[in-house]
Parts: sequence; C-alpha cells; structure tokens
Amino acid sequence: MKKIIYILLAGCFLTTACEKELDIENPNEPIVEAFWQNANDATAGVNAIYSTLHRGSISRWMPFYHIIRSDVGRSTSPATDIVNNMDQFLVTDYNYGNAYGIWNDNYVGIFRANQVIANVPSIEMDEELRQRLMGEALFFRAFFYYQLVSLWGNVPLMLKPSTPNDQPGTSSQEEVWAQIEADLIAAAEGLPAVYPDAEDLGRVTKGAAKALLAKAYMQQQDYTAALSPLEWLVEGEGSGIYELTSNYRDNFLIFTENNVESVFEWQFSENPTEFTDNDIETPNHNYGTSIAQFFGPSGIGWSDGEAHRWVVREFLNETTTEGERDPRLEATFLYDSTDVRGPEFTMIYGQTFAQRYGLENNRVWFRKFQNDHWKDGEGYRSPNNWRYIRYADVLLMYAEALNQTGSTGEAYQHVDRVRQRAGLALLSDVMPGLSEADFLEQLKHERLLELSGEGHRWNDLARWGDLGPELADRDPGFLTFDVGKDELLPIPAQEIDINPNLEQNRAWR
Repeated sequence: MKKIIYILLAGCFLTTACEKELDIENPNEPIVEAFWQNANDATAGVNAIYSTLHRGSISRWMPFYHIIRSDVGRSTSPATDIVNNMDQFLVTDYNYGNAYGIWNDNYVGIFRANQVIANVPSIEMDEELRQRLMGEALFFRAFFYYQLVSLWGNVPLMLKPSTPNDQPGTSSQEEVWAQIEADLIAAAEGLPAVYPDAEDLGRVTKGAAKALLAKAYMQQQDYTAALSPLEWLVEGEGSGIYELTSNYRDNFLIFTENNVESVFEWQFSENPTEFTDNDIETPNHNYGTSIAQFFGPSGIGWSDGEAHRWVVREFLNETTTEGERDPRLEATFLYDSTDVRGPEFTMIYGQTFAQRYGLENNRVWFRKFQNDHWKDGEGYRSPNNWRYIRYADVLLMYAEALNQTGSTGEAYQHVDRVRQRAGLALLSDVMPGLSEADFLEQLKHERLLELSGEGHRWNDLARWGDLGPELADRDPGFLTFDVGKDELLPIPAQEIDINPNLEQNRAWR
C-alpha cells in the first residue's frame, strides 16, 4: 500500500546547546562526513526526512493543536493537560510536553533536511536526481517551518546542520515566512510534476511545493503573490494532473490513497515486521500514526479529541439538488445520525450507535482519520494516510485569492467545482453577484464543510482575523482566549533557559 521505506539518520538536531561536550573520538563510530558518498546515500538522507512525519508529536499532537484549538474541535479527555492546553487556552507550563514535542520533532525534520541541503551538492551523481532530492529537502524544511511559525510565530531559523554548541537567536515571523517562500520557490524548480516510477509514489511534487507556497503567501494575506502558484495548479500544468474525485469519501479511505485529488499526502502504513499483541510495545519502527486511536470514539479509541455539534448543523443548512443531505457530513463525522436514518442504523465499528451509546448521546467524533471502513477497532499504528493538501483545498484557496484581489466574478467557478462534487447547487446560481466581503463570508462556510477535521481550520481563522472570544458562542473554549496572546504558543522555557539568544514571545513574558 505504501511505496517509500524510510531510513533514519542519527545526529544532533536540537536548537539548544548540550550542557557539556565530551571530546573523545571513537574510532569505530561512523561520522556524518563519511556517510554522504553516493546517490544511494543522498536518497537515504531524504527518506530520513519523510520518516519525521511518523514521529508521535507530529503525526498525533500537531493535528490536535490545529484542530482541537480551533472552533470545530474540543476535548473532554480525562487528561486535563490536553483539555487545558489544547482546548481551553489555559497554558501554565511553558514546557508542556506535547507542545514541546511538536517543537522538537519539527526541528528534527529541519536538521535532517539541512543535512541533505548541505551535503548532497558535493556528491557525484545524476544531476536530475540531485535536483529532485534537493527539492524534496527544501520542501520539507519549508513545511516544518510552516508548522513552527503557525504555532509559535518567532522561532530560530537554522539553515545549516546544527551542532551541540549552537545557540541560534530568535527570528521574526517575517524572516521565517521569507525563508519558507524562498525554499518552496527553489523546491518547485527541482521537483517533478509527476513521478513516472510507482516506487516513488508519495514523494512530494512540484504541485505540493506550489500549494504550500500559496498557503504561506495567504497566511501573510499576500493574495496577489498566491495567485501565481495557484494559477499553475488550477489553470496551468497542474490542471492536467489534479482533479476532484467523484466520491468525496475516497479521500479518507485506505483503499483509495494517493488518488488524483491528493496534492500532498502523508504516507502511513503497517510495518510488516511488527508482530505484537498489545499494539503498543514493539522494538521496531512504527510506520503508522496513532491519531485514529486518540480521536477514536468512546469505547473504540481514547476520544481525547472530538468535534462540536454546531458544525453538524452547518451541514444541514442546505440540501443537494436532489433534496438530500450533504454527503460530506457522513464522511466527516461519526455521530448519532451518520446514517441519515438515525442512531439505530448508524454503525460505529460493528455496532449501532444506539447499542454503544443509547439514543440521547449528542457527542460527535471526527471520522476522516478513522479506520471504521475496514476494521472494528483502532490502535497505535493506523495505516490511513493523511491527505494534508487536497485539490479541493487548492480550488477554494484560488477562489479566496481571486476574491481578495478584486476578481470575485472569476472566483465563483472554483467554488462551484467543489459544491458540484457534493451535489449542491452552483453558488453562481443561488448567490450571484456577491460583494467581496459577502463572498468571503460564504467561502468561510464552504471551507468549513469541505475541510473540517483536516487541520486547516486554525490557520484559516488566523488568516481571516476571526480568532477571539466571540467564537465562544459555538466553542466555549474561547471564553478564555486572550487576544494578542493566545494566537501563538509560548516558546518552551527550557530552550530559553539554556540559550540566551532566544526571546520569549512578547505576550508570554
């Protein structure tokens, strides 16, 4: 099912200095300089970057921060640290482990990318392959910084392989965004639009670099700059590569991974060398993700993260042209009426909702990460890929960029493609002639229904300037949201304690 086998490289990746350096050479220990000898080494180094996506803080807790902190998600977990830090904006520990893990693991990825960027140019190898591998490394360095700047804002920029004594200073958000842009522009130059060999399925492409570049521009509200990469994807070469799947739910099933709608997809799989009964203890590398276990419905998973009921009601405000319910609702959530006939027909991992939870339970769980379509339980090794950027997202971004640059009339057609796949009436028919402001409000609704539970909602709200206590009407967690502070997380205190060049985010000092 998955085509890339990932290989890990060891090294010093933390942004902080080690307390003491013991300078004793081990003649039997391989050194980094001796590794980078040929094309196989270069490819292995790039594969190590991909493996960063399997790390628990990235594959589990990072989605939590983007989804549960937003107004579509909540936590009723008995683990109060999850509730306080990810749902209620009650951060008291600047070294909170799950947040600190995201920080560290993104810098693991950056270290691995920097190793490739520093060493591959000097290897004698096929030039086309070199440019591709460099493009992959540049893409991921930008991707990891995209996560860091989205969550923490002002973070250290590290553009060379780190050493134990490094003490990098704080870089401004503007500097970090500029580096992300530069890396993605360079990455797009070296990456292929498609990979001809099946063994390369899942590797990042030119389209992935351009889509992430558009996201970076849009988060800075530079909609004019975002138009160029989006035009390539929608009206240029990318228009012949990507398309919407006919069945919306195909984007979340293990049987239809890496399909025509996938622009950037995280590859997960079950490790065939793992044989364990408890699904937790194993000496072997985990190629899967535990997000399904932690988002899984009560009695199936830990149910540490779930959805708000108000989002369900948003789906019910409009029917299809056939008078039926929006089919995306069933694909997005598990709740008492995932089956339109109600709790006695809605199946939750082999039992009806009524059997598991009764007839009066109003809880709602995200379905897109789950594996209920092929098994009756969850675990810590979900092989279900995360479709991080879908073509539907690209179309809606393009519509937003066009609208925000004075071309609202041209924006309609791209929203209509997304609505038409869902069976809804064309927006150009039911809401023609919207003003720029009204079109944006409608687009917020379209992105909510199309992308709920996929990790984009927090950045959407931040970009639109919609984060604030006014969201408390639909998400009580925002009652404690402090404007000017809670948009960003505090830099981990341990990093600042041992690195005098780091500065705490102003509102958290």
